[in-house]
Amino acid sequence: MISISEAISIVKHNGKPLLKSTIKTIEKAGGYILFEDIHSPIYMPPFRQSAMDGYALNLHDDLSYKLIGEVKAGDGHELQLKKGEAIRIFTGAPVPDSANAIMMQEKVVVNGETITISEHIPLEHNIRPLGEQVKAGDIALKKDTKLTPAAIGYLISLGITTVSVYKKPNIAIVTTGNELIEAGQDLPHGKIYESNSKMLLSALYNLKFYDVRLYKVEDDYKKTVDTLKDTLENNDLVLITGGISVGDYDFVGKALKQLHVEELFYKVKQKPGKPLFYGKEDNTQVFALPGNPAAALSCFYVYAYITLQQLMNREDVELPKVEAKTINTFEKKGDRPQFLKGIYNNGEVEILDGQNSSMLQTFALSNALIFIPAEILKVNSGDIVEVILLPV
Repeated sequence: MISISEAISIVKHNGKPLLKSTIKTIEKAGGYILFEDIHSPIYMPPFRQSAMDGYALNLHDDLSYKLIGEVKAGDGHELQLKKGEAIRIFTGAPVPDSANAIMMQEKVVVNGETITISEHIPLEHNIRPLGEQVKAGDIALKKDTKLTPAAIGYLISLGITTVSVYKKPNIAIVTTGNELIEAGQDLPHGKIYESNSKMLLSALYNLKFYDVRLYKVEDDYKKTVDTLKDTLENNDLVLITGGISVGDYDFVGKALKQLHVEELFYKVKQKPGKPLFYGKEDNTQVFALPGNPAAALSCFYVYAYITLQQLMNREDVELPKVEAKTINTFEKKGDRPQFLKGIYNNGEVEILDGQNSSMLQTFALSNALIFIPAEILKVNSGDIVEVILLPV
């Protein structure tokens, strides 16, 4: 049995980027990471553009100008202004080459075909120059940039419709157990509704990982071997829940050994989630998570989350951690470090009741995991603790 810090170090050491690319339409590329630099195909703005509603001027020494026309956003024609002439212009409209400044409308007095401005203004005043954001051929966004909603909008404004991004991993979720049945069926005595697969699927979707397949296998050694062989051959990451302990009907460990999965660690000194397995077979990484739901999800966030970020070539591979002041007390049983479910808010954290590894009700209310080291037996109100912030 190894420590939490050792387990995290092993996961980090063995993870590596997938480094494969795929082409995505820009509308579906949100959350992906650019695989290569994006060069702008156009100037942005693609023409000299008015920064506000007002009057475009061909400057001269007087404060009065002759009004000769109007240009609004979307117009394609270009008026020719002589010195001392002006046109009405609106935000986003193309500025004629013969205009060299724009006066905002609040500082203009209109009298028929003559306007008077309140003060002299410098050349190019209130004009967005051609290519102010980016010039044609320049790098618009660099490789390894995450495509946020703003980045998507920016690239679309340049006329870009597809991008090359890092391919996200193929992921398999395997659940084991004869006692499990699908929700929606009648619940016979001795059976429970299977929730781990959909719980982990939801966690992956929340993190923008969508290439996920679900597998269910009965407590049968051959079927376990066959199912895991298939998932190892066709996925970059395999998440297994249940069957990793040492009971008579826990076949996952034996099956992984038969399939030559290299064991990197098995069992971590922690609560919940002691019977956690991590290994790899060629380029496929494997986490065999505990069957208890709260333990499985805790291990997912503490360990599997790191691997997911590494596969995507991201630098921040762990969930964010903060220090917070507890607002209630908690007495820890045993000598293992513990991850407690809690609610974090503005520098304070509440340790919730119902910390059993099989219970999801408390986890459903949580937005954080509170780490309690082995040497701490009691947490008092007002103590400072380490808090792992869960994805929202």
